[in-house]
This record gives sequence, structure tokens and C-alpha cells, in this order.
Amino acid sequence: MIRTIRWYQRHISANTAPCCRYYPSCSNYAIQAIDRFGCLRGGLLALLRILRCRPWSRGGIDDVPQLYSIFYRFSWSKAHEEPRLTPLAVNDKENGL
Repeated sequence: MIRTIRWYQRHISANTAPCCRYYPSCSNYAIQAIDRFGCLRGGLLALLRILRCRPWSRGGIDDVPQLYSIFYRFSWSKAHEEPRLTPLAVNDKENGL
């Protein structure tokens, strides 16, 4: 599955304008989710993320949860995580450190 997503990133996504409303992008989210939780659980999280990514969505930072739960975005869930306010730094050179 990850190879398919990487192919999409190289051949389709690279030739179109960025349009994802979330950080990280939906394809990067899918790779992280599949890597962390496996094909079935990670694939389900990726599918739910793609369904949330629509033109009238607020967007923002949406990380893959540390604990698997399809309800991690809801405050009543035991796997609830507060969203970050700023993206993680890729490396220190980009931040001027």
C-alpha cells in the first residue's frame, strides 16, 4: 500500500497544485498511519482522513494518533489527543537554529 501511495505522490500529486487542507498532507498521513498501525487499521484512518478533506473543511494540523481509535478526534474518546498548533520542524537548518 505504501508503494502505491508513493507512486501517487511522484506521478500524480507532483503534477498538480497542492490542495490538501490538512498538515501533513493526506498522502503523508496515510503513509504514517499504515506504517504505525498496519494496512487495515492505518488504511481505515487514512480513508476517514480523506473523507474529512473537503472544500468546506477548516483543515489544520491533524497528526496520526499515538493510540489507535477512529474516535481520537472526539474529547470523550480515551485515545483523544489535543491537536498541535504548529507543524513539527523538519530539521534545525530550516528553523535557523
